[in-house]
Amino acid sequence: MASANLDLVRSVCTAWERGDYGSVEWADPEIEYVHVGGPAPGSWKGVSGMAEGWRDILSVMTDHRVTVDEYRELDGDRVLVLFHLSGRGRTSGLDLGQVQAKVASLFHIRGAHVTGLVNYLDRDRAFADLGLSRDGDASRRSRRD
Repeated sequence: MASANLDLVRSVCTAWERGDYGSVEWADPEIEYVHVGGPAPGSWKGVSGMAEGWRDILSVMTDHRVTVDEYRELDGDRVLVLFHLSGRGRTSGLDLGQVQAKVASLFHIRGAHVTGLVNYLDRDRAFADLGLSRDGDASRRSRRD
């Protein structure tokens, strides 16, 4: 049975898969939003800061799409989501699918809101930072179900 945190994260990611990045009712007003690596690394605070961070990352791509590969509940406060990206680099024209753009997002949850969101543009970096193995042996896993 899925936890409330996992249900919350699934609802956010389902919207993202539809291309809806405008819904923010899930976010704590003081959310800490971070991009680790990639073309626009940085940290932002609050919902307006998160919107700025999204604009920064989306501005370097066209036809941006995310698809969830897997959800991993790490503990009572954190859910890791593994994605793959598709789209093209705005300047380079590089097809992200050709370079196997596999990314991860770490959601920190408290009181039915996301208080922190860390987007890793390199899954291996996420695994290393979190001390996880690729097979996620220490977490509860859920495919797209």
